[in-house]
Amino acid sequence: MGHSGDFKDEKGKSAADTAIDFTENSISVSDRVEEGSKAVCPSHTTELKLLARIDIHVIPFLCVLWLLAFLDRVNIANAAVFKLREDLKITTGTKYNTALVIFFVPYVLFEIPANILMKRCKPHRWLAGCLFFTGVVACLQGLTASYSGLLAARFFLGLAECNMLPGAFYVIGMWYKRSETQKRFSFFFNSASLAGAFGGLLAAAIGKMQGLQGYNGWRWIFIIEGAFTALAGVVFYFFLPDFPEQAKWLTKEERAFIQARLLEDQGSSLTNQKVKIQDVLYVFKDYKIIVAGIMYFGCVVTIYGYAYFSPLIIRSYKYSPIQTQLHSVPPWAAAFGLAMTLAWLSDRLKHRFLFAFFATLLPVSGYSVLLTVHNNRNVQYGALFLVIMGTASAMPIIIGWFSQNLGGHLRRSVGLAYQISFGNLGAFVAVYAFLQKDAPRYKTGFSIGLSFMCLFADPLILKQALSADNIARSSTCCCLYAYACWSQNKTRKFKIAAANLTLEEVATL
Repeated sequence: MGHSGDFKDEKGKSAADTAIDFTENSISVSDRVEEGSKAVCPSHTTELKLLARIDIHVIPFLCVLWLLAFLDRVNIANAAVFKLREDLKITTGTKYNTALVIFFVPYVLFEIPANILMKRCKPHRWLAGCLFFTGVVACLQGLTASYSGLLAARFFLGLAECNMLPGAFYVIGMWYKRSETQKRFSFFFNSASLAGAFGGLLAAAIGKMQGLQGYNGWRWIFIIEGAFTALAGVVFYFFLPDFPEQAKWLTKEERAFIQARLLEDQGSSLTNQKVKIQDVLYVFKDYKIIVAGIMYFGCVVTIYGYAYFSPLIIRSYKYSPIQTQLHSVPPWAAAFGLAMTLAWLSDRLKHRFLFAFFATLLPVSGYSVLLTVHNNRNVQYGALFLVIMGTASAMPIIIGWFSQNLGGHLRRSVGLAYQISFGNLGAFVAVYAFLQKDAPRYKTGFSIGLSFMCLFADPLILKQALSADNIARSSTCCCLYAYACWSQNKTRKFKIAAANLTLEEVATL
């Protein structure tokens, strides 16, 4: 997103005269970045060394944060194998599914305001507090004695976790150039894949505590994993990253260089822009925001269908509870490997669309196998690999692709929160797609997953599956978003070249 022309701020100053202030709650005018100037690395370091330092300070702690949060979100699936449903008398009907879906009510409602509040409170404070609260509530899940207690715990768990994913993506996106982000986005996002893998191993080990202190194994899964998360929340207060302009571990020259290189690549971040309700609503005038949310929605149906129900699906293949937990590990591990491979290629080629499109083909293939093969558990188990490998690879590419096409703090915080909150509405579909009455074939759940992956990702496949009357309603958001970006980039370059624009006007193009 290179800039040309004479950009001026609201007071008529050119960007070269615009000062940026780094104080506790706002940006200060200490680090000066000139619009149109070339980013020059400080003489005492190199760009690669500085990038490595950023990686060490930013990525590992956010990855562990997301791993722990996702683990506490989905470990109810592992707990269900160890008599949770029997103890709370929710073995029939849809009570178990309702306990899953209530998590997403506050999760969806509060993502956008939480992302805006994070900017005010500083990420290291806000995210560490959210992680601590998540751990405490996760522990309380293990102490609940009734179905209503489980519902209450799941609701507050969703409230605690609502800003983890969009907040972390927001922070990462403010540190790196677009060509540097995808492998980092994918590594961060697929910490959830590692959570799925570790969750199975931990559940297999913790499950052996069955009967200790009179508690069944499912209670110990919640208590032990939740306690570790709460402890991490306290420790991470001192280690989680803030935005570049707030980083105390960088020198003034290093902060200025990081801002300058991001300015060349993405444009002004407008960190000191005051947020008003009309500004938030203005963001939604860009139809790409809506398209991106729908694009993510289709993948969420599959990821949560798998995360919450794969242990039960694998259990239906006649494995013991411990074997079920162990067999849940390899698909998640394979998903992490493929996601990182596609992310590396995507960054190297500086291209997103085809990699996202390819990744969505895998779950379509996996679902097709699961719907047609019923008496060969090795083939069925292999199809689960395809489902999670493709979905876990596509989701971070979709989020990263969208994030790096959002200019400025406001558009990025609101846009990302909207994409993830709207996308997570897909969880309401996923948790009611796999009902106990459909076991062991789960035809309804697999059919719904296949439909959404086709509808929101692969129009070429869907075109063969639907009648001509329905094709017009099945236009893919993935292809539409790619076209929208290409079209508006052309328009943006023309507008920049044709007029003198303020920094805020450029950031909103």
